[in-house]
Amino acid sequence: MPKDKVRKAVIPAAGFGTRLFPATKVVKKELFPIIDRDGRAKPVILAIVEEAISAGITEIGIVVQPDDVEIFADLFKNPPQPELLQKLSPENQKYSQYLQDIGNKITILTQEKQEGYGHAVFCAKDWVQDEPFLLMLGDHVYKSDTDKSCASQVLDIYSQVQQSIVSLTTMPAAIIHKAGCVTGVWQKTDSILQVTQLYEKPTVDYARQHLRVAGMSEDEFLCIFGLYVLTPKIFDCLGEHIDKNIRDRGEFQLTSCLDSICQAEGMTGYVVQGKCFDTGLPDAYWQTMVDFRNISKS
Repeated sequence: MPKDKVRKAVIPAAGFGTRLFPATKVVKKELFPIIDRDGRAKPVILAIVEEAISAGITEIGIVVQPDDVEIFADLFKNPPQPELLQKLSPENQKYSQYLQDIGNKITILTQEKQEGYGHAVFCAKDWVQDEPFLLMLGDHVYKSDTDKSCASQVLDIYSQVQQSIVSLTTMPAAIIHKAGCVTGVWQKTDSILQVTQLYEKPTVDYARQHLRVAGMSEDEFLCIFGLYVLTPKIFDCLGEHIDKNIRDRGEFQLTSCLDSICQAEGMTGYVVQGKCFDTGLPDAYWQTMVDFRNISKS
């Protein structure tokens, strides 16, 4: 297999959705509906899976809580009961088959205990095995500003540089305390960055002192967009943190291991030409419902 061929995507979807409580008592946040350009209501997780497939991904691992295996399997692998299928329009009957065809690409993985995003990623180790993979957040959807999907853009950069990729976007200082941020040296101004440091949810003072990037205004920083291509070495770091019980804010985090990978193997940042929609917060989810369809592109 060519070293630069990324076949697999991992989507952690095992969180509790505390920021969308109480709706998440009855509906997983990854199953919240959004409306696409065609007016079709689809769960967030389906839009994420379609993003992966648009980039040529052929196998997708979704990490869920054990109690949720059935509901995700029902979405992607089980057709409606015959009497219900007959009530669907011919178009939706065809779409039901489309869902099952997608389901053939999906493996449902489990996170037995919810111990952080890094821990959820580690749960995909045996499935990913020894190859690079695309990592996607379970509550973010994307829309490209170009003819290439956001995931395709990121995989294209990986094929060029052959090292882990973190996708980036510009954020103002006022909101960087909610994001992972990076700094580094431009390889191609405003597009490709050789990353030198990653830092999770910095204060503005820390960012101004340590995370400035040449050519950017004083109160603008490069923050993580939500798509990554990672080498299997990430699992070595995550496994070490889990074995030694190295936690941040009580959980096993990904960003500290990304920084370790950056120092060990090098890492490239890519400023995505597109928009990211966070459906994991009430106001952001509401805005996604408004904007996702309006700017949606085929």
